[in-house]
Amino acid sequence: MMETVNAHKPIHHSLAVIDGGINLKNGTPRPPTGQKPKLLDQVRQAIRTRHYSPKTEDSYVHWIKRFIFFHDKRHPSEMGEKDIAQFLSSLASELHVGASTQNQALNAILFLYREVLRKEIGYVNGVVRAKRPHRLLVVLTRQEVKSILGILDRSDWLMVMLLYGAGLRLMECLQLRIKDIDFTSNQIIVRGGKGDKDRYTMLPTAVKERLAKHVEIVKEQHRRDLERGLGRVALPNALDRKYPNAGKEWGWQWVFPSMSHYTDRETGEQRRHHLHESVLQKAVKQAVYKAGISKPATPHTFRHSFATHLLEDGYDIRTVQELLGHRDVSTTMIYTHVLNGGGRGVNSPADRL
Repeated sequence: MMETVNAHKPIHHSLAVIDGGINLKNGTPRPPTGQKPKLLDQVRQAIRTRHYSPKTEDSYVHWIKRFIFFHDKRHPSEMGEKDIAQFLSSLASELHVGASTQNQALNAILFLYREVLRKEIGYVNGVVRAKRPHRLLVVLTRQEVKSILGILDRSDWLMVMLLYGAGLRLMECLQLRIKDIDFTSNQIIVRGGKGDKDRYTMLPTAVKERLAKHVEIVKEQHRRDLERGLGRVALPNALDRKYPNAGKEWGWQWVFPSMSHYTDRETGEQRRHHLHESVLQKAVKQAVYKAGISKPATPHTFRHSFATHLLEDGYDIRTVQELLGHRDVSTTMIYTHVLNGGGRGVNSPADRL
């Protein structure tokens, strides 16, 4: 059996370890002039240069810290394939993480070696692989969707209508900007979706009137922010530097803005972020409970229901693939298994007795 190191050792995020260029403090402090940035600062810089999402940055930094602490704070440049295999195996055999979590940890470590340390990692042998369970998708019936929508109100209703009516992922919905909604053509532009791909999807007619009223409320809020010297949002891909005033323009504002402002740690400016995902997650959970639905439905369930109901209505798999933004049609094919599952269309022998 492969020897492993204790994976249950706690990570003290307040502890600073400065050893061979590693600084495990929270945040990204600027190094003194002429000094090489610490390792995790280099990781963050490499991630931002490649325009990865903030969630990916947080995840990669987390797993790299875990990897370093697992090996008693040894510098990654002193380690290799065997050390990576030990860490990944411990995640599966001791912590019993899922396959996707184990793959996420592997991707973070490979990024560290290839993009930051510039050290090529070969095939990582001997890894105890986490089992990938076979799970059936949770899909709501049309009546269940209607029941949940009947409980939600205001912006919660609008967001769920876009998840179900346009097939958006939760973060795709929350990160919509005013300029991404085309009321004339009944289209939504999803920018920087999964895999950093843009795509078009429909704007449901049933949501247009209430969404337009919501946008007017947001516009008035933005006007008041500008009067107070605020009104700025973060822009993607370093556009802030190229167009300094664009962050205050109406088109770049969030469709679903947060109620409060935050202070940007680099510029010190007060900005308004989009609504946090936990707000809608909590609202959906409460609505599902109040509707008396026993299925473990989440905001993502509405995207599954969108695809399944389109296929039930006879739309072809390629059309659904494009609307969902799937790179490979095989990913979309899982919804055909949902349609065919449970013996639909098969007469039970018990019915012939």
